[in-house]
Amino acid sequence: MEPAVTTTGLERVFGEGDIAVRALDGVDVEVAAGELVVILGPSGSGKTTLLNVIGGIDAPTGGTVRVDGVDLADLDADGLTAFRRDHVGFVFQFFNLIPTLTAIENVRIIAELSSGAGAAESRSALEAVGLGNRLDNFPAGLSGGEQQRVAVARAIAKAPRLLLGDEPTGALDLETGRQVLGLLERLNREQGITMLLVTHSAVIARMADRVLHMRDGRIVADERNESPQPAAGLEW
Repeated sequence: MEPAVTTTGLERVFGEGDIAVRALDGVDVEVAAGELVVILGPSGSGKTTLLNVIGGIDAPTGGTVRVDGVDLADLDADGLTAFRRDHVGFVFQFFNLIPTLTAIENVRIIAELSSGAGAAESRSALEAVGLGNRLDNFPAGLSGGEQQRVAVARAIAKAPRLLLGDEPTGALDLETGRQVLGLLERLNREQGITMLLVTHSAVIARMADRVLHMRDGRIVADERNESPQPAAGLEW
């Protein structure tokens, strides 16, 4: 089976000349379908840039990235838009919900644009994240953890093959963060969604199948957890 994600010699440089910043410096990564991978590193190590390039949000300066056998360099702007819309779910640190839409409307607007899913699929996604009784609440009427769960429901409503999370618990307290991580863990284990989660927390990395350590735009270690720790037991 072809890997879900493969990067080869991946480079991303911002700026030119003396002020150029090499955010990615020859990154080689291979992620199997269904793996839960944590990308761990300090601020400025390149982990968010790597996530954005894999997700088709940013374009590499050099090297290649393939997702489900598709070389992203072969896609034009419309093709990249369709790739992000149809195949990738994104969960960010900040929830990015539309404040004038209810929870189910926030999910449905993305579901309809991507897979053509409607109210039933959106309701099912919110029920899957434990918000079946909060469908008609606006974001202002939801806690931070509930808003992040709406964001997760929005990401999974289109049944993505790949979910990318950038510090998905960064704006949450410990208990709420554990709940969200537990939800992502369950979706990975039960639905087989390939996940790459960016964090600076070595504790959160304990729940992963694999941990990629980044520093100065490079992968400096690639470790496999023989016994991933359940998210419910994490303390940070």
